[in-house]
Formats: sequence, C-alpha cells, structure tokens
Amino acid sequence: MDFLWAPWRSKYVSDSSKSKREEKCIFCEFPEQNDDERNLIVYRSKYAYIILNRFPYNPGHVMIVPYRHISSVELLEDSEAQDIFRLIKITLAAIRKVYSPDGFNIGINIGRTAGAGIEAHVHVHIVPRWNGDANFMPVLSNTKVLPEGLETTYVKLKKAIEDIINNEDSLDH
Repeated sequence: MDFLWAPWRSKYVSDSSKSKREEKCIFCEFPEQNDDERNLIVYRSKYAYIILNRFPYNPGHVMIVPYRHISSVELLEDSEAQDIFRLIKITLAAIRKVYSPDGFNIGINIGRTAGAGIEAHVHVHIVPRWNGDANFMPVLSNTKVLPEGLETTYVKLKKAIEDIINNEDSLDH
C-alpha cells in the first residue's frame, strides 16, 4: 500500500498536541482575529458563524460553530440553538444553489470517541454529497480528490449566503 503523507494534519490527531489544543481553540480564536477570509469564515450571525472546513470531505464542506466555547449541544442556550438551526437552513440553501448536490450529511460529533477532532467546542458539519462522489482514490490510495480550491469555494458560498440572507423570507416557503 502506498501512503500519501500529510504531516501538517498530525497536530489534529496526536496526543502530544492535546494540551495545546485545549489551551487554544481555533473556533474561539478565528472570530477574534477579524480576518474572515484567511480563517475561512463565510458568514457571522449573532450567536454562531459558518466556516469552511480546511480539510473538506467534499467541496462546500462547512461547519457551523457557536461563538461560546461549549462542548455539547445540550449546553446551548435556546437562542444559540435557534441561530445555529437558522444557519443550517441558510447553508443548505446556499450549497444547493452553488453546487446542486444530491444529498447532505449533517452531523455533530460529541466527544473524541464519536470522532470529534475539536471536542471542547461543539460544531455542526454539513457535507454536500453527490451520487457517485465516492470513487476508487480513497479506497485504493487513501487519497481524496477535490475539484475546487478553498478560495473558490469561499467566494461562491459567501456570495450565495449573502444573497439568501438578503432574501431570507424566501426560506420560509
């Protein structure tokens, strides 16, 4: 079996970096830096924001993150939960408009055992899916092929989300 090494990802999975991850939370730091394009923050709402996944499973893979540093959904205030669900609706509409996927995976991994890469700060993944989007590359070579750069995805989704926000009443129909 051949391996494609991605050592820059080791900081997300190694136990030796666990204390650093707990000290510094990127989901808390990125909004404070006010550099949304560099940090891939596509949209900011009152209680949460939409950010592109820097290591996407598919083009358009985003996360919706509350500003408040909490580890699980039941700790959300009702206003935060409502805002997150509103952003899920907006994001689905934007991804449909830009990419026309056949379906979506929407998930929240709570705790390391459940697959949370950043377990101390809850977040919602939205991954667009297409019929046949799984090909031989991940199976045979453990390599994911992405047809679009993050910069392009950022521009497309940011514009689509802004258009939807400006016409938000259309989501209710």
